[in-house]
Amino acid sequence: MKSVLSRLMLTIGLIFALTGCVTHYPADPNGTLDRVTNGVLRVGATPNKSFVSTEGGEPTGEEVRLVEDFADTLNARIEWTIASEEHLVTDVEHGQLDLLIGGMTMDTEWQKKLGLTRPYKETVNEYGETEKHVMAVANGENAFLLELDQFLQARGGQS
Repeated sequence: MKSVLSRLMLTIGLIFALTGCVTHYPADPNGTLDRVTNGVLRVGATPNKSFVSTEGGEPTGEEVRLVEDFADTLNARIEWTIASEEHLVTDVEHGQLDLLIGGMTMDTEWQKKLGLTRPYKETVNEYGETEKHVMAVANGENAFLLELDQFLQARGGQS
């Protein structure tokens, strides 16, 4: 009897200990989703065909509209930075930007440096090859990435 009671107490103790270790996943080490919600979404955009155009100063295009709609779901205003992909990737890596757009594909050379969404759109390039388009965030900002992914998929993204 004493052995059964000891095991029961040990089991209850383990359950309480383990529930104390549970955290919310996914998480953002830099708090991007919390900071952006009801705040400012800092977006880097690089011109690329119909995805992003910067003629006339303000960015326009398909991805710009998607980001504007995403920002609305977070009650966030957008601060745009227009520059080359290389410059914008560095800004994302150093926490100066939250999101990078510009018609990138899953095969981007930046995939080891950034977190990519699941493909949200497929196109066929001039060589007849299918390209799967993504957006990029800082590596590790998984709660923010998940929120963006879910938004894009709800908008008809690829699985």
